[in-house]
Amino acid sequence: MTTVPTLVDATLTLENRVAVLTLNRHDVRNALTGNNLIQDIVDTCTWINATPDVSVLVVTGAGSAFSAGGNIKEMKQRAVDHAGEVGFVAQGYRDGIQRIPLAIQSVEVPTIAAVNGPAIGAGCDLTLMCDIRICSTDALFGETFVNLGLISGDGGAWFLPKIVGYQRAAELTFSGRLVKPDEALKLGMVLEVTEPDQLMPRAMEMARTFASKPPITTRYTKRLMKLAEREQLKDFLDQCAFFQGVCHQTEDHLEAIDAFIEKRSAHFAGR
Repeated sequence: MTTVPTLVDATLTLENRVAVLTLNRHDVRNALTGNNLIQDIVDTCTWINATPDVSVLVVTGAGSAFSAGGNIKEMKQRAVDHAGEVGFVAQGYRDGIQRIPLAIQSVEVPTIAAVNGPAIGAGCDLTLMCDIRICSTDALFGETFVNLGLISGDGGAWFLPKIVGYQRAAELTFSGRLVKPDEALKLGMVLEVTEPDQLMPRAMEMARTFASKPPITTRYTKRLMKLAEREQLKDFLDQCAFFQGVCHQTEDHLEAIDAFIEKRSAHFAGR
């Protein structure tokens, strides 16, 4: 079994190819700044990409919140200590919270956000960075930056329109209003809504389904889906041809074919 890294403000487990990252600063409602959560998230993503034993990442929060976003007290102190220092603050974003979207965007396996409670500001954006979002009836979403005289410095304005469309993203962002689970489901911000006690069982059920597929194929599929966001069709098809050539050479491909012909369950080795 692969040894998982030791984190500071989050916990990380790995079982049956499913990694679960739990934000564990419930004392500050899992705010992403003013603690070590940024580094914990980045370290987890780096570890996953270097660890073939991982096929899925589930992200959730400990306590009553998924993530309250930025630490408001830290914002206040920054405004006082660095008044007029635009360049300093901008570099702080590049060196700080902007590392999260870059890290999650680069993760080579499917990512599932299991949203257990309020996901506000950067916390909402963290859910949007994941491939799939499932939430409980206790969840609440909000692109609330404008209410604090800020923009989504972590890239939320890039993620949200891709999920709900530009017009709805504009309304949510310019109003800074909160979105309850039923509306989040209607808008496509989440795939499913569950009762609180069913959130993690459902997220893990989905994760285990993904993890049961050929590991190499899963990673190549994730890479292709991300490439499709930025490449022209001809270049994308060239990449598909190469990746498919690799997949055809894997032992797992032959195992899948044999299992289909023999009408049995396949057993994949990640080779």
